[in-house]
Amino acid sequence: QVQLVESGGGLVQPGGSLRLSCAASGTMLRMNAMGWYRQAPGKQRELVASINSGGTTNYADSVKDRFTISGDNAKNQWYLQMNGLSPEDTAVYYCYCNARLHIGSADYWGQGTQVTVSS
Repeated sequence: QVQLVESGGGLVQPGGSLRLSCAASGTMLRMNAMGWYRQAPGKQRELVASINSGGTTNYADSVKDRFTISGDNAKNQWYLQMNGLSPEDTAVYYCYCNARLHIGSADYWGQGTQVTVSS
């Protein structure tokens, strides 16, 4: 079983920055992919950014050039640096990973952290 713990959410003014962190623990061989999703009230959960074991990143169009995902495979931690935040970025942010286990792979989710962008 793999557990994900997030941190770094909060309230920030428009134009501000936040850094989210996610730490994974448990029994796994390696991370295949890590990422961040978000869900705003009344909307579906959407992919914000992802990074695979080779370091290839993928971003939602709405956050390109503002958000940066990075990972530390040795520590099983990954981060989302969010700059230029706007009220439209207000959502619960969930970290995610696909972990390679002894038998197969599985997806895991964090508990979510609230990000509120408001003046």
